Amino acid sequence: MKSKFLVGSALLLAAGTAAYAGDDHPVVVAQLKADFHAKGIAGMDRLDQDQVQATCSFKHSDELPQTLVHTLQAQQLASVRYPSDGKFLGDWRKGQALAESGKGDTWKDKPGAPNGGNCYNCHQIAPSESSYGTLGPSLYAYGKRRGNTAETQKYTYAKIFNAKAFNLCTAMPRFGYAGALTEEQIKDLVALLLDPESPVNR
Repeated sequence: MKSKFLVGSALLLAAGTAAYAGDDHPVVVAQLKADFHAKGIAGMDRLDQDQVQATCSFKHSDELPQTLVHTLQAQQLASVRYPSDGKFLGDWRKGQALAESGKGDTWKDKPGAPNGGNCYNCHQIAPSESSYGTLGPSLYAYGKRRGNTAETQKYTYAKIFNAKAFNLCTAMPRFGYAGALTEEQIKDLVALLLDPESPVNR
């Protein structure tokens, strides 16, 4: 029974992706591969899309069947690797430096070099920052609004690890899923958002 369900789910997802990626998807991919050139750590594999990326490339989640959206989001949530020690809060000071840093994952960066979170590119976080993006919602007073419960800590960690588990076609990167940020870095960002002493909540 389980195997039939898995096979059925796989067929549904394959059909959903094919139907909603768009007829011009192969043309666009071919053009990207023709124009993009590997350099440094930025290899051609960066153009390879997984099922979620291919599904969301040509359609917004509001335009997709909800059964497909829910199935894919459940898969993304299942991919979240929670901290083995069960602790979600790191050091908010490190989280602040991480949020301000946009370094990493470019062709000129060295393999294994730590990445920044670049959070201010899309969000308002602490009021001390005079410049921030508005693509994402304001996160100022995040902990004050949501509280600092174990459930909120776990949700916030998962959201940073893989935001597509909660909003399939969000523009927010899947930091943990993609290996862009480490477990400790994500913990530090969770602390930045939830620690009462963090400038976010003061």
